Amino acid sequence: MGAYILRRILLVIPTLFGIMLLNFALTQFVPGGPIEQIIADMEGRGNVSESLTGGGGDAAFQAEVTSGVTGSTYTGARGLPPEFIERLEKEFGFDKPPVERFFLMMWNYARFDFGKSWFHPDKTVVQLVIERLPVSISLGLWSTLLAYFISIPLGIRKAVKDGSRFDNWTSGAIIIGYAIPGFLFAVLLVVLFAGGSYWRIFPLSGIVSEGWQNMSPLAKIGDYFWHMALPVIASTISGFATLTLLTKNSFLDEIRKQYVMTARAKGLSERRVLYGHVFRNAMLIVISGFPALFISVFFGGSLIIETIFSLDGLGRLGYEAALSRNYPVVFGTLFAFGLMGLVMGIITDLTYVLIDPRIDFESRN
Repeated sequence: MGAYILRRILLVIPTLFGIMLLNFALTQFVPGGPIEQIIADMEGRGNVSESLTGGGGDAAFQAEVTSGVTGSTYTGARGLPPEFIERLEKEFGFDKPPVERFFLMMWNYARFDFGKSWFHPDKTVVQLVIERLPVSISLGLWSTLLAYFISIPLGIRKAVKDGSRFDNWTSGAIIIGYAIPGFLFAVLLVVLFAGGSYWRIFPLSGIVSEGWQNMSPLAKIGDYFWHMALPVIASTISGFATLTLLTKNSFLDEIRKQYVMTARAKGLSERRVLYGHVFRNAMLIVISGFPALFISVFFGGSLIIETIFSLDGLGRLGYEAALSRNYPVVFGTLFAFGLMGLVMGIITDLTYVLIDPRIDFESRN
């Protein structure tokens, strides 16, 4: 097992390098880079002194940009002087060829130096991610746990009652839930319970209330879950149906195997057969997929939920960075999350082995 883990760890390096190279190459063909964004900002609003982060630039250059935009000598129709464009390209590092920029970026990322955001003057990429992390962790963790706590017991019950009225009714409800898009269900929750048209039971924005720091520990916990209730429910609906049916089918496959018939023939109770023999084998694929499911909820599908419930999470951070061509944030988060996803893949394999020691990855050719 040790050799297998070592091989997987070594494969992380070329895989991550390929991910970064592919995305970096794609951005070279995307129109409207950060410099074009700044030029459009200057021509549209007349002041970009807040947009330029400095990123190694000096105050004189910042003053030159501001005066060049707001002074009487500048008009949008005249265009920008070539010298200014050159200074702007140097400010963002675009005076270097793409290959040099890519390898310099990878060298910095290998040392976990993700640099500063271009459009947030006083914050590094790490600081921006840390600020948004509580929202994404809250959505990913509680949505995954809620899905497992509901889907596993329900899936087991459906397998035991396969073909019964209970199985048919719950299957219909699951299909309806699966057919409703997560964002539409989120809007429905807002309309019903967040003051949209009916009741105002839950808050509509943030993960805590103002003055949360001054509350008692019990009040803090209650306030936190009060804010997270609707976003978590909306995030759970998408993975709920799939996980329930996966649990049911896994149990049905195991229940029909020979060892279950043997256990029943020995006189073991149905509960002992189900939870003493079937459970461990049937839950292998379900429980081992927990890391991957958490990562998928954590990184994907949260943008719309965060937008509807006015939450500043990693989904909105990545979306805003992509729109503004804030490449340090785009590539920094891509590197960090890609690395985390690859590590989670290794943890998933280890989970398989912990649940079922019969699995031996070393025996595969």
